[in-house]
Amino acid sequence: MPRDTRLVIFDCDGVLVDTERTGPAIVAEMAREVGWPLTPALVRQRFLGRPESYLYEQVRAHATVPVGPEWLRDYRGRVRDAFAARPLTMPGVVELLDLLDRRPLPYCVASSGSHERIAHSLTATGLMERFAGRVFSADDVPLGKPAPDLFLHAARSQGCPPGNCLVVEDSPAGVDAALAAGMPVVGYSGGPTEPEVLAHATHGVIEDLAHLFRTTPD
Repeated sequence: MPRDTRLVIFDCDGVLVDTERTGPAIVAEMAREVGWPLTPALVRQRFLGRPESYLYEQVRAHATVPVGPEWLRDYRGRVRDAFAARPLTMPGVVELLDLLDRRPLPYCVASSGSHERIAHSLTATGLMERFAGRVFSADDVPLGKPAPDLFLHAARSQGCPPGNCLVVEDSPAGVDAALAAGMPVVGYSGGPTEPEVLAHATHGVIEDLAHLFRTTPD
């Protein structure tokens, strides 16, 4: 952990909660239903870390049948139901948050998901109280990741200069957003993301959240 870190900013899906193993499969299935032949691997490549609005626009552009707002509502519902059946945090999350609380070092969430989806995921995993009042969504800004808007908004809201934040991200788009915001960033490959696609993270790539305090250079 860099010595001058004053705020840790976590992505949600794939960093705090284990949704990135089921979400791409649901997107691929729903894309095929409207005529766009996607696989879960292609979904991760195209959409990991991107806002839902971008996903919806791309599905509409590639579908062979008309796609309306009901597609996005159905997508959110299917993801919510799948996660509710097996709500899991990523390994080491609770221990890491306990450690940050003991320091104490403030932390927040900045996610490409909607506020509704973030709240559902954090509530289902018992994390919501730990992030109450410190949840930021792509809904809050004009441009989602890979634009820097969301991270800058989170930093401003928490009263922390960008250079004193540390972002933990599992997507190339999220790493790009942190870099554009002028924030140090750690790539997290403890889920399905290959470490190679996060190699441009300024403070390395970790597979275990417990390593956050051991591998980031000053």
